Amino acid sequence: MKRVFSNPLAALTAGLCLRLFFVLKFPANSGDTVLYEQIATNWLKHHVYAMTVGGQITPVDLRMPGYPAFLVIIYLLTGRTGADARTGVLLAQIGVDLLSCLVIARLAALLASTSLDSAPNKRAYSMALWLAALCPFTANYTAVPLTEVFASWWTGLACCPLVLALRRVKKPDFLVTESHLPRPRSVEYTALVGGLTAGVGTLFRPETPILLFAAAMVFGGLFFLRSFRRWLSTGLAMALGGFLVLSPWALRNWMTLGEPQFLAPKNSNLPGELVPNGFMAWEKTWLYRVRDCYLMPWKLNEEAISVEDIPTRAFDTPEEKQHVAMILEQYNNDLTLTPDEDVAFAQLARQRVARHPWRTYLWLPAARAVTIWFTPRIELLPVSGHVFPLAQMREDDPVDQQVTILFFVLNLFYVGLGVWGALRLWRSNPAARPVVAFLGLFMALRTAFLTTLETPEPRYVLVCFPALIALGAQVLTRRSEVR
Repeated sequence: MKRVFSNPLAALTAGLCLRLFFVLKFPANSGDTVLYEQIATNWLKHHVYAMTVGGQITPVDLRMPGYPAFLVIIYLLTGRTGADARTGVLLAQIGVDLLSCLVIARLAALLASTSLDSAPNKRAYSMALWLAALCPFTANYTAVPLTEVFASWWTGLACCPLVLALRRVKKPDFLVTESHLPRPRSVEYTALVGGLTAGVGTLFRPETPILLFAAAMVFGGLFFLRSFRRWLSTGLAMALGGFLVLSPWALRNWMTLGEPQFLAPKNSNLPGELVPNGFMAWEKTWLYRVRDCYLMPWKLNEEAISVEDIPTRAFDTPEEKQHVAMILEQYNNDLTLTPDEDVAFAQLARQRVARHPWRTYLWLPAARAVTIWFTPRIELLPVSGHVFPLAQMREDDPVDQQVTILFFVLNLFYVGLGVWGALRLWRSNPAARPVVAFLGLFMALRTAFLTTLETPEPRYVLVCFPALIALGAQVLTRRSEVR
């Protein structure tokens, strides 16, 4: 039995069954799904990276080209487009996610090794593979045409060369001397590979360069004051890798849209479309829960919005609620936010920030961080997510309540295991401290970035799960094996 569970095929088979269950039982889509499919269809049929706006094929840059390129490949292979090709898309995503499990296992083995010359840690590899294969949160997203599967895959891939580069710097106390410098250019070459891989990942999710910023900061600590040139050359190598991959996309945007845009625009707006900056600024003064997104931001310019659906924390006074009701009454007449209405929301936002700056800049971002990390992650399942009141929910819908609690506990398990693994590895393997700092800093920076968004979607933190699982596997590795 031990040999069966140590065999990678057993873990991959279990992972395949879990992913097929989600794909066959709970296939899903989102607003972004239709957007990606439209871009890919126009790209394939009209050879233009574009959307159909007002009946016209309009070039856009509001999404990175990686996922639409994947869809085009599937469309060519299946001879189908759009919703008709979704089965092929989801099955391909299962394959990519299983490859991600192998990458996570490799990352865990790198973390557990005492030196680059030592043999790979087989137990860490096996434990990480099982944790990744049976993770319901990453497996769940194989059942929806979105970028999460590829974002996790490329993030895990990029982590491997960056971890290798950090491990090649011998001194673990963050103060490198000349005698501890690695072989000439070995770190830079590995960092270049990390930059290239992260660059490809950026073609799927524009926030992927956060990974390189985290690595650059840790390299800065390693080379601090001792070898500024090595730190600079390593940072330039990572930046060069990302630049080389993203340059064709920036060149396309320059030639087609008149601007050398390396990433997707922050607000993902169509040409000529109003960016509701005032509305979003007002949302940031009260919104932190996922369910609130369904009440306001995801209805904007599509559905009527009722002031009674908005949580009471969005209003400091009855007069403020009345003011919002007046603005929404005007908006509901044509379901289009006008510049004047957006300015009114901006004024409300400024007033709320002036009254409670700590709420806006500290407490609400902290609440968003808790939301994206500790949500039950059931948004793709036909489950309401309601647990309380306990007795009433147990009587009305016990399955709904049990599934919600189960996913919440599983999420706690994975997050807690990752934190425990990071602390354990830091104490037991000094050579791994720089990479623990790198992975922890990456997750912290990404979380901080996500708290600045007005819609705290839990799926955006799934790209941290490769690092989280690889660290968590260290808990299940014998202590003698990581010394």
